[in-house]
Amino acid sequence: MAYDLDNRLVIGVSTRALFDLCLENEIFEKEGVESYRKYQTEHEADILKPGPGFPLIKALLAINRLPGQKGRVEVIVMSRNSADTSLRVFRSIEHYGLDITRAVLAGGASLAPYLEAFRTDLFLSACEDDVQRAVDSGIAAGIICDGVREYAREEEIRQIRIAFDGDAVLFTDESERIFQEQGLAAFEENERRKAGSPLEEGPFARFLKTIAVLQQEFPPDQTPIRTALVTSRSAPAHERVIRTLRAWNIRIDEAFFLGGISKKEILAAFGAHIFFDDQAVHTGNAAAVVPSARVPCRCRKEEKPEKGNPDVKGGIE
Repeated sequence: MAYDLDNRLVIGVSTRALFDLCLENEIFEKEGVESYRKYQTEHEADILKPGPGFPLIKALLAINRLPGQKGRVEVIVMSRNSADTSLRVFRSIEHYGLDITRAVLAGGASLAPYLEAFRTDLFLSACEDDVQRAVDSGIAAGIICDGVREYAREEEIRQIRIAFDGDAVLFTDESERIFQEQGLAAFEENERRKAGSPLEEGPFARFLKTIAVLQQEFPPDQTPIRTALVTSRSAPAHERVIRTLRAWNIRIDEAFFLGGISKKEILAAFGAHIFFDDQAVHTGNAAAVVPSARVPCRCRKEEKPEKGNPDVKGGIE
């Protein structure tokens, strides 16, 4: 019988998000693919250190050990590496006891077509091109930031804490564009006038809904995932957000309407294991205290970028 991905939480993760490949990526960018391939082959026995996405992936896989949740989370390595350069990665996966058995090794090609084929709910990568194409395809994806933390020393995560920005992440950038183009007063007036009209779904709406389904299978104090909305909105723009989540029948465990206050300290206090935001200024600051990933804005048809060379753009993955 074929392995069915329906009713599973499918997470795609690149090798550079899962492991620390800074040195290897530097070799690739400075010396080219042959030097990189040679280095990986010569160091196949060397175990890679955990990268910025490692603690989250490890914790998500632990959900499978909860009663009634066997096989609920499927993590798939999705990499532009070739099969020949992947042995070190899988040796490291085995070393850390991660239950990851499936992989896409695209050999330099874009990963975007395979994300849909594997019904991916979330894709984490350090390659902006792959993440942009994923978001354009309607898949929740983030460019993971490499902060200053020592990921190998992370304590066991008992409850996963995921924090989301609102506009251009959970919701579309419709209101954000009004703020950018017309200013705060126009933004607040728009939100006041449309308080009863739900915001349209953004790139992470479906992912949040998938989490909500999983949460409903546990008592509120025992759910393996806790969520937070961390947004720069404040009153009166809060009402439309609350009514939107109510219309979606979504429970957000914690909500922070900051009105311009730094998100960094709030995220640290919440204890986020991943934070998704569309603005580099927020993810850059937050990455010093919590793992963070930037969500590129979904390109509208008139903004579609020219396709680059997938063999060289964005470094190794």
